[in-house]
Amino acid sequence: MTVVAHLGDAAWLKDGEVARLLALLDRDGEEARVIGGAVRNALLQLPVGEIDVATTALPEEVMRRVAAAGFKAVPTGIEHGTVTVVIDSHPFEVTTLREDVETFGRKARVAFGRDWKTDAQRRDFTINALSASADGRVYDYVGGPADIAARRVRFIGDAEKRIAEDYLRILRFFRFHAYFGDGVPDAAGLLACVRARHGLDALSRERVRMELLKLLVAPRATPTLAVMSECGILGAALGGVPYIASFENMVKVESAAGVGPDAVRRLGALNVRVTEDAQRLTQRLRLANAESERLLALECWWRLSPMAGEPAAHALLYRLGPQSFTDRVLVAWARSSAGVADGAWRDLASLPGRWTAPVFPLKSADFSRLGVPAGPALGAALRAAKEAWIAADFPADRDAIKAIAQRAVQEATKASG
Repeated sequence: MTVVAHLGDAAWLKDGEVARLLALLDRDGEEARVIGGAVRNALLQLPVGEIDVATTALPEEVMRRVAAAGFKAVPTGIEHGTVTVVIDSHPFEVTTLREDVETFGRKARVAFGRDWKTDAQRRDFTINALSASADGRVYDYVGGPADIAARRVRFIGDAEKRIAEDYLRILRFFRFHAYFGDGVPDAAGLLACVRARHGLDALSRERVRMELLKLLVAPRATPTLAVMSECGILGAALGGVPYIASFENMVKVESAAGVGPDAVRRLGALNVRVTEDAQRLTQRLRLANAESERLLALECWWRLSPMAGEPAAHALLYRLGPQSFTDRVLVAWARSSAGVADGAWRDLASLPGRWTAPVFPLKSADFSRLGVPAGPALGAALRAAKEAWIAADFPADRDAIKAIAQRAVQEATKASG
């Protein structure tokens, strides 16, 4: 057991739900510690998000203690020793120490144990295997602190063996490097990923999607994606040619436009040129409907230019909605010859914050009063009026709206006659 650091008076560890959970499990002959990402982030002085706990207590004992304390216990992965404990609406994954008896892909037969070193050695990366006790002491068994200091993501033990246990670790290697690494990726890990890249084909599309979307918004996403592309890993994951320069420019124009990093928008910049690209990504990554619709809305991005004028921009914003409008504008800007300091593009990108599309002021009843019968003619009049209203740049003047309605009635009458 090696104590390598101390977290001091970390409030997230000393107070609140985490402290109550550790106090419950770290007693009466059992030991419990915070494990993984929370400890890593604390040492890197980064925000601590999800907090996982490891314990020597068997899952049944964890559930017994949790229930006795009045908390909620959910056996989310109890065959692998994982119980989700909910305290004051905050969920924590609590996992019993384990060692792999037999591994076959992502499936593994495990035995529960009490050896912290053995449990650490079965994890993926050295920076993720650190643990911290309730008093703030940090324990290491695999060289994690040195890799944190070097900003290096390194597999624990034999990289190829770690990857063979779960091929998703290829993408996780790059994702963690994009967040926490510096310089080029670890050579041994990179070589192992290249050699095992065929294993990506065996992964579920949902798991690949999750890793890629997280990677796209990482601080060092651009250089990491460039390495993945050079190694043939990125193209294999996407099923198409990645446009690294377009992605790099997207990162820059997001910053210039004052909008935060967005994974779906960046995916569009990286791999969508035509509608077929969006359709391919939808199938390959099993995208959610809303994500797919955003990529499909990038169609005709090359036609977009601030030179078209603000009325045309108003019309596009009305038709697409703020999010898809911003997506298309930023993709077009990223692929234009203009730089990030271009004022016209920046003004266009800021339009959703400056202008809100009004509600179409005419209804079916308005045309019924003008003598248009119910049926196809009424629908045609409504559609014609709306298009004329959009083309006129959304007038609010009552006389202008009345004139638009009358012209639409005349057109509908001619068409039906």
